[in-house]
Amino acid sequence: MAQIIRKVGVIGAGQMGNGIAHVCALAGYSVLLNDVEPDRIKAGLATINGNMARQVSRKLISEDERQAALARIGAAETIEALGDCDLVIESAVEKEEVKRKIFAELCKSLKPDAIIGSNTSSISITRLASNTDRPERFIGIHFMNPVPVMELVEVIRGIATDDAAFETTREFVARLGKTMAVAEDFPAFIVNRILLPMINEAVYTLYEGVGTVESIDTAMRLGANHPMGPLQLADFIGLDTCLSVMQVLYEGLADSKYRPCPLLVKYVEAGWLGRKTQRGFYDYRGEKPVPTR
Repeated sequence: MAQIIRKVGVIGAGQMGNGIAHVCALAGYSVLLNDVEPDRIKAGLATINGNMARQVSRKLISEDERQAALARIGAAETIEALGDCDLVIESAVEKEEVKRKIFAELCKSLKPDAIIGSNTSSISITRLASNTDRPERFIGIHFMNPVPVMELVEVIRGIATDDAAFETTREFVARLGKTMAVAEDFPAFIVNRILLPMINEAVYTLYEGVGTVESIDTAMRLGANHPMGPLQLADFIGLDTCLSVMQVLYEGLADSKYRPCPLLVKYVEAGWLGRKTQRGFYDYRGEKPVPTR
């Protein structure tokens, strides 16, 4: 039997977290946005406001819908403030130890029948769930970036996730107007299991001098009809996130085809993580992006 979700908590007010809060509020849920940094919550709320204004200007939603949705979102400056949520979705950095700490903290104050969802893009749901007091009510709810635009949500059951939590999640995703793809709990699930090795291969193609940044991206845009080239996409995702997912695949499946390209490692070590740091495979500091290789 599915539970009724009225109030949703989102942990992490970055790009993914504020996107999740945005779509939940538009779907009529009461939303609390939490982050370790209060400034990030403020920035997240400002981003949501701006993104909804853009949706109004494109006539995707009305001004009344925007105002009503914004009124449904509040700031939760502490994890304890999420205690009465029916569903809490964690959208923190893609590092297992960080996520484990968050869940340990969250379980202390969360009501017993609440469901915990993780927006992880690669980490084992079964393993994350085993560190909580409710593995049967723990589930992977992986949104795509940018959340308000992308239609897909991957839903991943851990070995202990019960039918009620799964059915509740199915109804929640449908109410958001998204399409659900059910993935088994294997490293990187479906989308990233296929997408990230392609990006990693594009970095190898650059590393081995087969093509320049520009020629690789142009080839895949025009030759494979991809909306953006793989290196441009890597910059958009964040090179640190790309590397994390490749490491999860490499360690979890022990197959050399998932070995992260040394050039990807080098960029991350340099702190050139893509758009968010203004430099990655492209330099974003000028008028228009310029390839860095």
